[in-house]
Amino acid sequence: MTKPLLLVAAAALYDSAGRILLAQRPNGKAMAGLWEFPGGKIEAGENPEMALIRELYEELGITVRAGALIPLQFASHAYEAFHLLMPLYACHDWTGRITAREDQSFAWVHPQDLQTYPAPAADIPLFEALGRL
Repeated sequence: MTKPLLLVAAAALYDSAGRILLAQRPNGKAMAGLWEFPGGKIEAGENPEMALIRELYEELGITVRAGALIPLQFASHAYEAFHLLMPLYACHDWTGRITAREDQSFAWVHPQDLQTYPAPAADIPLFEALGRL
């Protein structure tokens, strides 16, 4: 049986020290406590960049221009109930102050240390890839 395809977009937000922002999934959500890149579902009528710009504003309160999103990598992972396809973009430039709008915790992490954070299965290969760059 074919699983439904879930399309999401995510961002590796880099600070001036080269660290990447991870968000911890809050209690009450699926996979609570795991660390992931900010982002979310691509809605009908959106392309990945539009979805990511919307999600980063909703989750973090920051404004990102489409031109600041650099395609970096992607994840394709079969979960039990769905298959996830997630493009990951690098972003070094945004406006606004990062704020926990969804009760999530944050960590600024050096790329080589990403693998020390427990993460959803789809994110683990991305953590490994960024750690090697």
